[in-house]
Amino acid sequence: MNAIEIHDLSFAYSETPVLEGIDLTVPEREFLGIVGPNAGGKSTLLKIILGLLPPTRGSVKVLGTTPAQARTRLGYVPQYPAFARDFPVTVEQVVLMGRLGRGRMIGGYSHRDHEIARRVMGETEIGNLAQRRIDQLSGGQLQRTLVARALACEPEILILDEPTANIDMRVENELFDLLKLLNQRMTILVVSHDIAFISGYVHRVACLNRTLICHRTEDIDGQVIQQLYDNEVRMVAHHHH
Repeated sequence: MNAIEIHDLSFAYSETPVLEGIDLTVPEREFLGIVGPNAGGKSTLLKIILGLLPPTRGSVKVLGTTPAQARTRLGYVPQYPAFARDFPVTVEQVVLMGRLGRGRMIGGYSHRDHEIARRVMGETEIGNLAQRRIDQLSGGQLQRTLVARALACEPEILILDEPTANIDMRVENELFDLLKLLNQRMTILVVSHDIAFISGYVHRVACLNRTLICHRTEDIDGQVIQQLYDNEVRMVAHHHH
């Protein structure tokens, strides 16, 4: 079974078209990178897959059903956390938020909820930070906390929107090494601006600028980048120290 099937998808805000004629099939356990310029429709596409926006036209299936019905089987790491960094909560409390709607509704978190939180904090290597407040975390530690929160819902698909914004290259590599391991048991979609970096990890790159074209990573070259970014990007380079 495919994890995601999108056919002839279009979306517009009022009269402004954002996505047009999108066709995309994501097999189970694929690691897919989604790249494109600002306002190219990347976050909108994620919201449609998550069931947060209805398409203007076309069909979307996620895990064989509608996005709304599949939502509890998806883990999501947003570009911007939905809480203030100075909010007085610990890492463990943030991770446990991933269990909301999954366990019992009355009486607080269950023993199993806490077990799962401990397991995913271990997996994301933040177990030693469990009682630290989030306003005391580095950017990389916060990002791992948000990944752990998404993993706490035991997802079949993990979706990340610009997960490496505002973190340094060493932390970026560590995060993608973690995602590569997670990909052994789940489908992963990651939105990024950095084609050169993610090409070393993902199976395919979906280039999205209102319309969508998928490329195998080995087919990504300067011409593809130039077409995608409307001549805004001349060269992508990394300097390792």
